[in-house]
Amino acid sequence: MNNQPTQDMRGKTVVVTGASAGIGAAAARQFADLGATVAVVGRSAQKTAAVADAIGAEAHLVDYSRLDDVRRLSDELLARYPRIDVLANNAGGFFKGRNMSADGHEMTFQVNHLAPFLLTNLLRDRLIEAPEGARVINTASSAYRTGRLDLDDLDRALGRYSGSGAYAATKLANILFTRELARRMQGTGVTTSAFHPGSVASDIGREGGLNRLLFGSRLSKALLSTPAQGAEPLVRLATTLDTQTVNGQYFHRFKLEEPKNKQATDPHLAQELWERSAQLTGVAHLLLKDA
Repeated sequence: MNNQPTQDMRGKTVVVTGASAGIGAAAARQFADLGATVAVVGRSAQKTAAVADAIGAEAHLVDYSRLDDVRRLSDELLARYPRIDVLANNAGGFFKGRNMSADGHEMTFQVNHLAPFLLTNLLRDRLIEAPEGARVINTASSAYRTGRLDLDDLDRALGRYSGSGAYAATKLANILFTRELARRMQGTGVTTSAFHPGSVASDIGREGGLNRLLFGSRLSKALLSTPAQGAEPLVRLATTLDTQTVNGQYFHRFKLEEPKNKQATDPHLAQELWERSAQLTGVAHLLLKDA
């Protein structure tokens, strides 16, 4: 993927979630440098505004622990941007303990899967209308390799809770979502990809514990990739001209990877996860259009 020609982003609109810091903030800057109009979406009002101001963009706030706030954000984006060419589903989190969202879902599952699933579906028609075809890019992780999804226990209420296990399962869900979205969007001009950004020093472990030590410490920031480096595959996937070779695919950085988890290649699981997610987020009516 490294040597593929890229699109001219002037005149295009890119929505980047999780853009108040880390990979999202770096991607927002890179897209702005390429001439795109960038919608900077984040949770922290102060940090999101600072990123937006630095690149001459607009800030949009959202709390992924509340699905109603995702719906509000989609209304705001649709009212503000007459075209959306790229949706970068980059927001995510790692939570040490089992927390429940305002909607009654396990927090990692909602923040990393249900919220971006809902936002993508709510922006669906605007993405389809993109004159040159839209891209949906999902930030996944190589952690998916150890993930396991149980459709009867998506909120991980059964057995002993593991924060790393919950995170790995949602990264697996990101890949299944990417594959199923590609299938459902055939013929619309919308393409989609998922990627692992590498081991990047960021604040994803803001809830504390070992993950914070590994990814948010001064030592990690000296040893791991920078957010700008982590954003490079995202920007490359969003701008490559050869969309069909990346559609529905997962990349480990820039390298195409056939998923190394049996569940990640299960088309029935992908469809069932989509249907369950549609029910949980209240967008089940879209199934009639896309199935």
